[in-house]
Amino acid sequence: MMTAVLNRLERTIVDDLPVPARPAPRPAAAPTGRGLAITLSNVRKAFGEREVLHNLDLHVPAGQFIAVVGRSGGGKSTLMRQIVGLDAPTAGTVRLDERPVDGLQPDVRLLFQEARLLPWKRVLDNVGISRGAHWREDARAVLADVGLAERAHDWPAVLSGGQRQRVALARALVSKPGVLLLDEPFGALDALTRAEMHTLLLRIWAARGFTTVLITHDVGEAITLADRVIVLREGSIALDVDVDHARPRGHGDPRLAALETRILAAV
Repeated sequence: MMTAVLNRLERTIVDDLPVPARPAPRPAAAPTGRGLAITLSNVRKAFGEREVLHNLDLHVPAGQFIAVVGRSGGGKSTLMRQIVGLDAPTAGTVRLDERPVDGLQPDVRLLFQEARLLPWKRVLDNVGISRGAHWREDARAVLADVGLAERAHDWPAVLSGGQRQRVALARALVSKPGVLLLDEPFGALDALTRAEMHTLLLRIWAARGFTTVLITHDVGEAITLADRVIVLREGSIALDVDVDHARPRGHGDPRLAALETRILAAV
């Protein structure tokens, strides 16, 4: 079931296929290139008798970088699907700025753990697959941002895992989203490549100002990257804490170690 849902989302985001119309749809705003505030008000999500999110209230200011951690089955992926508009809440409202989320949002993009590149398309075509008016120029520019300008005409098969994930990041950013959702995007990378991706992501986030929601099981990663860490436990927020430390954040900082201990205890 989860695979089918993600495949549907991927086809919409990557291949730019039309989404079936809903009755009396609200016109969706065009991508803005600026951060959008995310607000969930009394959101409840149930699948039959199983309630996954319980009356959830959460506000993420525009441009903030938050990390959501928690055990498997705690509601993290369901929360993500509410924000992107893949699932409607059973009750409550989800808004981007002041706009209710109703269906998939053009100014929200996702980065998955797997790069999910199309093997029959070269790197440049994978990045510019949405085919805007100036797609080649835009794709080349964002490839330069992620340090892969010289690989534009390579096939995905010749890239390393970290390079493929950089291409996937470029593909997510080429449309200048207001919200970037990251679903365990670095979990399959080795430690050195993961650290490089952390640095790259923070640089681009600081330059572009999009709102970022990172889903991760790695509390250390959450503390390294985020302005704020949310612990989601059994569909409710068990802890909401600011990470008030300057970047870059060293692993030997005793204050960060104490914060990690506090977060782990809440998980």
